[in-house]
Amino acid sequence: MAVETVVGNTKIVITQGDITRQDTEAIVNAANSSLMGGGGVDGAIHRAGGPAILEECKKIVAEKGPCPTGQAVITTGGNLKARYVIHTVGPRWLGGNADEDALLRQAYLSCLELASAHGIKSIAFPAISTGAYRFPKERATRIALSTVLEYVKEKPLDEVRFVLFSDEDLSVYIRTWEALGGGKT
Repeated sequence: MAVETVVGNTKIVITQGDITRQDTEAIVNAANSSLMGGGGVDGAIHRAGGPAILEECKKIVAEKGPCPTGQAVITTGGNLKARYVIHTVGPRWLGGNADEDALLRQAYLSCLELASAHGIKSIAFPAISTGAYRFPKERATRIALSTVLEYVKEKPLDEVRFVLFSDEDLSVYIRTWEALGGGKT
């Protein structure tokens, strides 16, 4: 099951799948601040994309230092279908009193702003911070969807795709999307 809706001039897609196989211009990596790969989606993207991604990440860290939480950087897509990988560092869930909501919102915004700055018109997001960083899924989903909705109303892209790994994540996204009115304003 997938959901497709047009919001303004932007197609919003919520689907289950493998983010490393998406044919969008860019995919988003839920990275850690070292940008050196890790577990979950981060490890999967580095494995599927090959060594070119890691080499660019090493150069970025050598020049700028670790990527701060809520910020994003861009690299080649290496061996992926996507031309680019936008690496963002989402917040670790610390109970909700460490500005986690604002930092997660900023992570999504940083990706969208970087995409716009590079003329990228289609982007695929995973569920940032909901795995090892333990951000509550319903809360993270509401932030992800509402942030993207607000952004594309002002600065449309051709397509924003949310690619969820599990049935549970897909269900949470669809329920939240419907609760938000399915993009209707």
